[in-house]
Amino acid sequence: MDMFVRWAVAGVSSLAAVACDTPAEDTQSAAAPEPGVITVPAHEASRYVVLVGGTPIGAANISHDGNEIAIEYEFRNNGRGPTLNEAITLNEAGYPVRWTIEGASTFGNAVDESFSWEGDSASWRDATGDGSATLNGAAYYVPQNASPYQLAIVGRILLNDDDRTIPSLPGGELRLTHMEDLTLSDGDRAIEVAAYALSGSSTSPTYFLMEGEAFFGVVSPGFAVLAEGQESYDELLRSRAAEYGASRYEDIQSRTAHRYAGPVAVTNVHVFNPATQTRSDRSTVIFEGDRITSLQPANQSTPPGATVIDGAGGTLVPGLFEMHAHLGESAAALGIAAGITSVRDMGNNNEVLSNLIGNIESGRVAGPRVFRSGFIEGRSPFNSNNGILVASQDEAVQAVRTYAEMGGFHQIKVYNSMDPAWIPAVIAEAGTHGLRVTGHVPAFTDANAMIAAGYDELTHINQLMLGWVLDEGEDTRTLLRLTALKRLPELDLQSEAVQATIQAMVDAEIAIDPTFAIHEALLLSRNGQLSPGAVDYIDNMPASSQRQARTAWAAIENDADDLAYRGAFEQITAALTELRDRGIFMVPGTDLGGSFAYHRELELYQSIGMEPTEIIAWASQGMADYLGAGDELGSVTPGKYADFFLVPGDPTTDFKDLKTISMVVADGVVYYPAEIYPEFGIRPFVDAPEVSEAE
Repeated sequence: MDMFVRWAVAGVSSLAAVACDTPAEDTQSAAAPEPGVITVPAHEASRYVVLVGGTPIGAANISHDGNEIAIEYEFRNNGRGPTLNEAITLNEAGYPVRWTIEGASTFGNAVDESFSWEGDSASWRDATGDGSATLNGAAYYVPQNASPYQLAIVGRILLNDDDRTIPSLPGGELRLTHMEDLTLSDGDRAIEVAAYALSGSSTSPTYFLMEGEAFFGVVSPGFAVLAEGQESYDELLRSRAAEYGASRYEDIQSRTAHRYAGPVAVTNVHVFNPATQTRSDRSTVIFEGDRITSLQPANQSTPPGATVIDGAGGTLVPGLFEMHAHLGESAAALGIAAGITSVRDMGNNNEVLSNLIGNIESGRVAGPRVFRSGFIEGRSPFNSNNGILVASQDEAVQAVRTYAEMGGFHQIKVYNSMDPAWIPAVIAEAGTHGLRVTGHVPAFTDANAMIAAGYDELTHINQLMLGWVLDEGEDTRTLLRLTALKRLPELDLQSEAVQATIQAMVDAEIAIDPTFAIHEALLLSRNGQLSPGAVDYIDNMPASSQRQARTAWAAIENDADDLAYRGAFEQITAALTELRDRGIFMVPGTDLGGSFAYHRELELYQSIGMEPTEIIAWASQGMADYLGAGDELGSVTPGKYADFFLVPGDPTTDFKDLKTISMVVADGVVYYPAEIYPEFGIRPFVDAPEVSEAE
């Protein structure tokens, strides 16, 4: 269920990420001008190609008729993607005054969105419901779902605005920042383009390019939408986007990373011990550089001249491990703020991730330690475009050798389009290099076959359970691997087939990475209703996040669908309870970007009988041990790396306290989430602790 195109869906397909909480009132110009004829630059393309890592996966087709624009936008990666049809009417100032968007989102939720602006009244309908505003001037409506071409529309508006800042709907403002001018040359002709960042007062910017006032494309480190015929510039432009992002996060790092000289004493804290699953009496923890040097009673003196951080009676918790990440810069920084000091990356653009790891290790940007998985996928019409793509068993085996030669990988991850017949050879080759093997259950087989082949771990609870409800020949390279979960309510978990698979897991000592929280989001999110996983943090989030948290993922077309999906989540919970009761080892990971979703991932395990103390110990020392790093990480122990975080309350008695973190220490660098969160438009949950110098 890996969501590597999450940026594409949430950041390009929808610019909702740049809206913030301010209502769209008291704006600055006259009421909406009457529609007039809009002049589109003659050299602007009418077709744009969607690329992931340089591979074409879809397109946007644009047609103009005066001030009317029609757009067809679709891409498919990993067997899924959005399909959108838009009709837009612009006024003489270039603002949309009518906008309709129909189609389906990445996971199949129906899109039926509309916007209308007449005089001083604006109204809209999206997946969360109806909205309206009375305007004193112009404002740009930010759709919940739209093609990247809206960057052309808002880009032209902002280029002609004096301060390049405009109000937006449903709230907030949009800002345009010029990044650099580029000359693109293929040897025959040169193209002059300008790179811009579109941002609001909330989340990360979207980077796009204009050739004058003609839209050229949008880029991120792994994803691009470029004018047809300009695909050869994909790698160059994605590398520039990576540098824009790195520079932004470097700036954030320069203002939020605290590297105190000499020893640092965190005083007046209760330290959580994973070995005993208890909190200590009030204590002082001292670290210097990247190592913990002392754990002592609170009444002992601190070293003269030490930096003193007052824990105010809170709890010091070892750094947590997010075990199903697809790491990017934003997730890296927000993960640190959430106490995630280590992640297991489960598949990525190898070059992009290598660059990010280099930036983290050099201290340029904030981020966790990364344990890498070598992603291998078979070529098919439905393949993902991460890692290494292969078309034969020999190529699959060679891909394992490639990862072994590259170094820095602790396991191989197999994906949906791999031929099941190749898996034994992949596992055998991985074993010769000391690499574990995990992954999805490839299409046209089941978990039983992967267990027998020698998997060390299964990824996603749905990948396990589909084998109990699918018919022979059904293709899980498509959205069927999600929609077929509607069949789970009819499943008897005590049936012979189910119990045989569970026993095979017990016998093989195979682990599972359930990604509990993403299944909750998929199965329980509903249009217009707050997703249960977001309840505890959503009020602190920007408007864009609040909007998405009230939007369904799947297509819920009737009451029967609603009941079936709810029943599916109940069955998943029951299955995980059964697995735990049978002693099958689980690892906590989200596939959702970590951060707040990781806190929810951990919280959900209470529903299968785990206690808060057990969960915290499992997510810290338990995962350090599982990854072979338990001697250096996982507990607040002298000699280990200084990776821990401060919670003002006591998460061992109320797990929700884990969600309010006042300080994080990662590799000896001190961060205060109250300083990090505003960089993303998030209202901090608690203040930073008091810092002083020992006498």
